[in-house]
Amino acid sequence: MNPHSEDRNWISQAWINVIRRTLDLPVQPLGFEDLPAIGRVPITSPTAQRSLAKLNRGKKYRNRIKPFDFLLSCHVKQFGYPPEVDPKKFHLVAPYELDPDCWLDLPWIDQYSGAQYEITTEGFHGTRSVARVKTYGEALREYEFHSGAKSADPKGKPSGKQTIGLLRRRHVRVDRIIYIGKESNRLEEIEACIIHSPESVHTEYPDPRRDEWQDKILPALKRLPVSALMKLSGQSRSMLYRARTGRTKPRQKNQKLLASILRRMGML
Repeated sequence: MNPHSEDRNWISQAWINVIRRTLDLPVQPLGFEDLPAIGRVPITSPTAQRSLAKLNRGKKYRNRIKPFDFLLSCHVKQFGYPPEVDPKKFHLVAPYELDPDCWLDLPWIDQYSGAQYEITTEGFHGTRSVARVKTYGEALREYEFHSGAKSADPKGKPSGKQTIGLLRRRHVRVDRIIYIGKESNRLEEIEACIIHSPESVHTEYPDPRRDEWQDKILPALKRLPVSALMKLSGQSRSMLYRARTGRTKPRQKNQKLLASILRRMGML
C-alpha cells in the first residue's frame, strides 16, 4: 500500500489494526510503516518562498519552485530536533516528490532559517545536521493514543489517552465570546505543523462589553477573603485589596494568576 496513492483502502485497514491491537489480536502490516511520515503543503506565504532560495539558486525560472507549487513536509519527533534549534521555529520542507524511495535523500530546508538538513527514521534523537523524523507507523500509533478533547468516556468524563470504549460528545458550555480576525484561516497550517504557535495566526479584538475581568473574575474574587488570596497567590495585601474593590486592574500576568486560582477552586 502507498499512503499517497488514489487507493485509500489502507485507512480502513489502519482502523482495523487499532481494534485488533486493543483485543490482543494479530494485525496486518500496511507495508509503509517504516517510511517517513510526509505531508503535502502549498507555498502560500512569502516566508515559505524565501526559505527555498537556496534550492532555486542558479535554476531557470521554469525549473524553480514557485508560489502555489506543492512541497513535501515532514514531522520531527519530540527529541529529534537538531541541537540548538527552537522547535517552535523549525519546520522542514523539500521539493515535491512522489517516489517514497527518494524522500530520505531529498534536500530538506528549514523554512525559518533556510538551512539545509538531512532526515532519518533511525535512532532516538537528531544531530547537528540530521533531524529524526516520525515514520508513518509512529504517527499512526500516536494517533491511536491521542486524547480527544471533544469526546467523553462511557461515564461522561473527559477522555484520555488510555480511554477505551464507545466515546460520546462532551457537553459544551459557553464560557465567553472572543472576536478574532481572518488570520484564523491559517489554523490549518498549525494542524499541518507548518506554524507552531496559534498566537501567531490570529488577532483578538476585545469587546469592552464582554470584559472577562469585570464580568467573571472580579465578582468571584469578592467572594474570597484577602487572607486566603494572599496565601494562594503569594501577592501583597494592598494589591489584592485594590483588585477586589475594583480600584485598579492588576497587570496581565496577575490577572491570569488570579483567574487560574479561581478555576482550580471551581469558582469560574
